[in-house]
Amino acid sequence: MEHLHNAVSWLNDLVWGIPMIVLILGTGFYLQVRLKFMPLAKIIYGFRMIWLSRKPGAEAEGQITPFAALMTALSGTIGTGNIAGVATAITFGGPGALFWMWATAFVGMATKYAEVVVAVKYREVDDRGEHSGGPMFAIRNGLARRWHWLGFVFALFGGLAGFGIGNMVQANSISEAMGKAFSMPPWATGVILTLLVGLVVLGGIKRIGAVAEKVVPTMAIFYILCVLVILVLFADRVPGAFATIFSDAFTGTAAAGGFLGSTVLMAIQRGVARGIFSNEAGLGTAGIAQAAGSTSDPVFSGVVGMMGTFIDTIIVCTMTGLAIMVTGVWVDGETGAALTSTAFETALPGFGSYLLAFALALFAFTTILGWAYYSEKCWEFLFGTVSTMPFRVVFTIIVFFGATQSLDFAWLVADTLNALMAIPNLISLLLLSPLVVKLTNEYFANPPHR
Repeated sequence: MEHLHNAVSWLNDLVWGIPMIVLILGTGFYLQVRLKFMPLAKIIYGFRMIWLSRKPGAEAEGQITPFAALMTALSGTIGTGNIAGVATAITFGGPGALFWMWATAFVGMATKYAEVVVAVKYREVDDRGEHSGGPMFAIRNGLARRWHWLGFVFALFGGLAGFGIGNMVQANSISEAMGKAFSMPPWATGVILTLLVGLVVLGGIKRIGAVAEKVVPTMAIFYILCVLVILVLFADRVPGAFATIFSDAFTGTAAAGGFLGSTVLMAIQRGVARGIFSNEAGLGTAGIAQAAGSTSDPVFSGVVGMMGTFIDTIIVCTMTGLAIMVTGVWVDGETGAALTSTAFETALPGFGSYLLAFALALFAFTTILGWAYYSEKCWEFLFGTVSTMPFRVVFTIIVFFGATQSLDFAWLVADTLNALMAIPNLISLLLLSPLVVKLTNEYFANPPHR
């Protein structure tokens, strides 16, 4: 087991090394330039389209509204990465890691936009009459035959990642949070969580979307309000926190207290890795959700989809990072969710840790739902719709094991699979970028919504 752990650790260091950082940031920046920075210029427009996406157009085809599709995508991204991932980035990369998370998000908006556009453009209707899409379908239907193997590679890694990052890791985070805050035994958390996941996942995308569009906005607003209270209490430290973030992004951070210090390279690596872990720009997952949305225009879906990256990282992750910074706990030697919990308890003694435990449980639960759909579509791509119900049953059962087992190795595998998913997806986006630009120009030459 030790040899396997060392091998995966070596692979993780390799796939999250400099080449991956260049590929992720480079692809996003290249798409931003090709799109003439449209994703950044259309942020306000994007929020308007989110509001309009609550009701599909008359000619739209799909199982759920584009808004429900966005909430499903956000349910998969707003999770432990926003609470534990940000804290881990700061612990090992210093406050400057937050800057690189922002950089990943701003270029990632173009990546996420392109992912959704090609996913909706090349989606298929399966033998049950449901729409299916994502990088694997875009590769099969949009690229020459010699590239089709990339679709199978993506589907395999995405299908496996669903059991790790989308299931066991999230269930384990909920179990730990409930145990620390409310002394709930892991088996009890496992039973309750398994039942709740089963009730939703066994109903497919329509039930997942229905739950996501109600729960995700509520939980995001709840968390943001909690952090806003903290920032108001420590308002005098907010400017200094931003100054430290920008300064340390280019100079590294000297050791202080329990903090071991970081280099600029560490800040970039941690910021990019945690940024992708949180907003999933480059993984292709948002396209899988948006392909089920009722829409008649890939670009409209792309604009709605790209806003998920902005909401997840620029808003939610930033709130977490600022809470950790202004309370001063980032130098205490804690890491992960424990560090964020310490920040909440420092600012809101007596109940701050309970609020965070509740938020973490909600975030992780909705992530399980989103990834259940992503992974399901990957296995369907590989084996057909005959795999759908067996997958849902197995996925639901595995939730219990995730809640009751130690998963240090699972975290490492999950992080590695994220990178392995990104590689075929980013390659396909670069190859399909001329189509994305063409569709974008046609849409904004006479946009249906001004």
